[in-house]
Amino acid sequence: MNRIAACLAVALIAAGCASKEQKPAEVSSATTTPTPSTSGTAGQTSTTRPQNTQSVTGDPLHDPSNILSKRSVYFDFDSNAVKDEYRNMIQSHARFMNDNRSRNIRIEGNCDERGSREYNLALGQRRAESVKKVMSVLGVQDNRIETVSFGEEKPKNAGHDEAAWAENRRADIRYAGE
Repeated sequence: MNRIAACLAVALIAAGCASKEQKPAEVSSATTTPTPSTSGTAGQTSTTRPQNTQSVTGDPLHDPSNILSKRSVYFDFDSNAVKDEYRNMIQSHARFMNDNRSRNIRIEGNCDERGSREYNLALGQRRAESVKKVMSVLGVQDNRIETVSFGEEKPKNAGHDEAAWAENRRADIRYAGE
């Protein structure tokens, strides 16, 4: 209970210090993002909590407590199959894109260092296309999604072990203007 009160106090202070207004489109997208409701907070439901959380940062795409701040889809070795654990995140981004029709994204496919340069570029492209396909099925227009492959050229982790390689086998969602 004290933690909830502290979070609310921080949210109120941050909202009072905010220097820019929230755009209506951003507010409406926050109310459609599912989050678990908290018990003990009078008058709040699960549909109002994201809106209050949004006031802390002003942008659901950069709010660490919002699923929209998560942007990487990780893949198994030599695979471009989207894992079930990332479906909810991709659905949330698709919902955000459908609620904000002026937004466009680029999906960047990446690989670990194993494999030839050509193979990794092709695999990175297949990974980006796999995420695009899921978003397209969820109603996002194809012309609003660009795909690109960086192969092994932009590693998230420069290490040379399985843990590093696992971080580098990914597709990143990037919103235009970021």
